[in-house]
Amino acid sequence: MEIIALLALLALLWLIWQLVKAKRFTRFKQLIDRELKSQVIDNIIAELEETRSDVYPNNACHQEATIAFWTQYKSRILHAALQREIIGQQWLKDSGNLRNAQHLFHVERQYLP
Repeated sequence: MEIIALLALLALLWLIWQLVKAKRFTRFKQLIDRELKSQVIDNIIAELEETRSDVYPNNACHQEATIAFWTQYKSRILHAALQREIIGQQWLKDSGNLRNAQHLFHVERQYLP
């Protein structure tokens, strides 16, 4: 009887730990949407305006399509922020989100460029 109670307690603790990890991951995704998305959009617009030429007009239609592509999924926003050096790997380590970033890239791997 005590063994069953101990196993039930261990299972309950494991479930609580999984819930804590899931909440941290959800907060990380919200952080991406809340803070990084606007920075990525501003960077994309600035980059397209800098590279404007006769060959690449980079007009409003191009900007909308590029922004829609890079902001459609959280993994793309994070990838764009890392690629454009808005954030670095050290930021992920310092904020404790390196594992969450790895998990996000794994879960949404079919959406990465």
